[in-house]
Amino acid sequence: MEEHKVNAMISHFTLIGTIVALMMNAEKKNEFVSFYTRQTLGLFLCFHLGAYFVGNFDSWIASSAYWIFFAILWLISFAGLMNNEMKLVPILGEQFQKWFKGL
Repeated sequence: MEEHKVNAMISHFTLIGTIVALMMNAEKKNEFVSFYTRQTLGLFLCFHLGAYFVGNFDSWIASSAYWIFFAILWLISFAGLMNNEMKLVPILGEQFQKWFKGL
């Protein structure tokens, strides 16, 4: 498997994986890895920020819907990675690319 694809895969597994992928991509910049690092960083940050507020509802229905929503977004991103496509995450993908363009 190509090195850049492995680095992009690492970014999909936990927030720590995203940080590791950022550090691995720092020396030899690869646009594919940078793209997916920005996408997953945005997903993880939005997930954790939103989870704080969804948790206040104290409802398993709201929590389950929230988890399923982000799981689908993560799967869309991961499927794009596996197909060697630079596929934006629906809804906020473009914003993630703008917000984290320095990465």
